[in-house]
Amino acid sequence: MTAFFRSILACLIVAVAASPAPLRAAATADVIEKSGPIVYVTGGVGEEERAALKKIEKQFNLKLIFTLKEGAFIADVQVAISTPKGKPILADQAQGPIFMARLPAGTYVVEATFEGSAQQRKTTVGKGLQTLTFAWPGKPGVDTPIR
Repeated sequence: MTAFFRSILACLIVAVAASPAPLRAAATADVIEKSGPIVYVTGGVGEEERAALKKIEKQFNLKLIFTLKEGAFIADVQVAISTPKGKPILADQAQGPIFMARLPAGTYVVEATFEGSAQQRKTTVGKGLQTLTFAWPGKPGVDTPIR
């Protein structure tokens, strides 16, 4: 990871803590957002971005990973997080295969939708990082796994 990328990421993390407005990183595809009390990040396109997200994942308690069943990472997944009673907490589109959020401790329903196909998972988060992987079937002859 370049020093420039590290400094941009560090500045963004500090800015998110101080700003109620969403910030978008110009130098990367990563997106750091704040929606009310919820802070989240989405990205991970390329090894360098995934490594940068890995370094900050302990700041979050929910991590979502999006792939095809054949192994390839995917992006443009619609994410909706709500309470078990259906109260919306957060909704956005993942800009890469990783979506991480810092949520108040509790139980949530996570819905991820890719190309019109939705999957739901119920999860409980607390202090530690809870990771959920969502995988969709690829198109035969089109999608190839990451090796």
